Amino acid sequence: MIASFKITSSDNEIAIYAGMVTSAFAFAEFSSGVVWGRLSDKVGRKPVLIGGLAGTGLSMMIFGFAPNLPVALVGRALGGLLNGNIGVLQTTVAEMITVKEHQPRAYSIMPFVWCLGSILGPALGGALAQPCLNYPSVFPRGTIFDRFPFLLPNLICAVILACGVTIGILFLEETHQELKNRRDFGLEAGKWLLRRFRREPARSPIVDKDADTDCDEARSLLRDELPPGYRTTDGSPRMPSSRALSPTKAEADTRRKPRGVQKAFTKQVVLNIIGYGLLAYHSISFDQLMPVFLSEDVSHAPASLPFKFVGGFEMPTKVIGVMMSIQGVYSMIATIFLFPIVVQRFGTLATFRFVVMSWPILYFLVPYLVFLPEHFQYGGIFFCLMWKITAQVLAFPAMAILITNSAPSMVVLGLINGVAASTASLARAFGPTLSGIIHAWGLELGYTGFAWWASGLICICAAIESLWMTETPGRMDAMDVVDEEAPLEEAFLDPLAIDAAINAATKPDKAKIGRDLPPPS
Repeated sequence: MIASFKITSSDNEIAIYAGMVTSAFAFAEFSSGVVWGRLSDKVGRKPVLIGGLAGTGLSMMIFGFAPNLPVALVGRALGGLLNGNIGVLQTTVAEMITVKEHQPRAYSIMPFVWCLGSILGPALGGALAQPCLNYPSVFPRGTIFDRFPFLLPNLICAVILACGVTIGILFLEETHQELKNRRDFGLEAGKWLLRRFRREPARSPIVDKDADTDCDEARSLLRDELPPGYRTTDGSPRMPSSRALSPTKAEADTRRKPRGVQKAFTKQVVLNIIGYGLLAYHSISFDQLMPVFLSEDVSHAPASLPFKFVGGFEMPTKVIGVMMSIQGVYSMIATIFLFPIVVQRFGTLATFRFVVMSWPILYFLVPYLVFLPEHFQYGGIFFCLMWKITAQVLAFPAMAILITNSAPSMVVLGLINGVAASTASLARAFGPTLSGIIHAWGLELGYTGFAWWASGLICICAAIESLWMTETPGRMDAMDVVDEEAPLEEAFLDPLAIDAAINAATKPDKAKIGRDLPPPS
């Protein structure tokens, strides 16, 4: 697409401009992530999610109609500004899950969908781009698709997003604790449509008037026979209260919790967000460095071990693409099946620490793959790719769970996830650029591994930082605890009611005594 703008013929400059287009989205997403997170705390998750989908569709239409580089930059930047769904989606998932054991399975769904989109998106874009050139019988020359050769894939994506907006309006439920009970006309319309398509007959309650009358009479007799203090109007004996709160009380307690920014960002929240940013930085750096490393020419210059050497594998782009596709498929499988099992067995924090502490070893070893015998090189490359994907599959969902559980209150979770998403976006924006600069500098000095070892140092910092993290009990832990020593809110039995019942049972009946006395003479 950048080449079609005809602003340069140099492949190196085209790569720079392509990086600018990619970075425009990341920087814009960084600048707006906190705003969307905070807005979702005020107006609800559903409006922000639907608005994000609509904004993404608008940006894709602008990008598809872009006649030059500035318009393409505006389209991508607008997509980043109007799409704050990553943090809000994580908040929505956190509010939907009420059982802690279900967190690993729930938090594995979003990475799975992300991996699926990462595979289908490039395939769809490559198949539908320049349709007049690839499918001349269906898209003849002189049409709008000839003038804008990259409009079709963006138009298809916009249609898919429009379907997502429609489904969200009709069927997506609000999860914000304080706003989920408000009236939702879109949800009501969705339920009405479902009833129309299902054609379910209206069910009217069957009322037996005679049985209802008998129940009223029975309740009246029971009310007359019960002593004072046990009648429905006098209250009823209650069991001791516990910390398992009712929904109404839980919401009230949530409203009383602090909403301030300073109180929202506790020590553990800040540590988790920093860890998330470091994780995003070195992970995206690996994704950027690996294809470059595989495509670099084989070096025949003598190496000065242990550190000074250059060279790659001189792999064709097609082979590298197949490797990336295989790693994407494995990522989906590992996300769904491996992550929940590992986290349930070892715990969230232990899994995260093990991954970030083993990751630096991978960054140190990758440059030395060039010294493997030729018939072992492909096996070594696949081993490192699978190692990286396995670590990534375990680390990112685990970090999302840690951020959610460290939030001091659910009413500020949107803000916290927004800051976390912005931090990750900033890291992803700087990661490829800085890694590319370090890699080019290392090649000039004769060190292929400079960029890899620099990312390894970042990962060592993340591993050390994880030692200060703690797996704080979440809101679901607190709801399962019963404080047996807590004072009772109300007595098990009302002493006044007991006294009244005893007096009623022992008090003589004056009317009966009058009947038993002999008549006066």
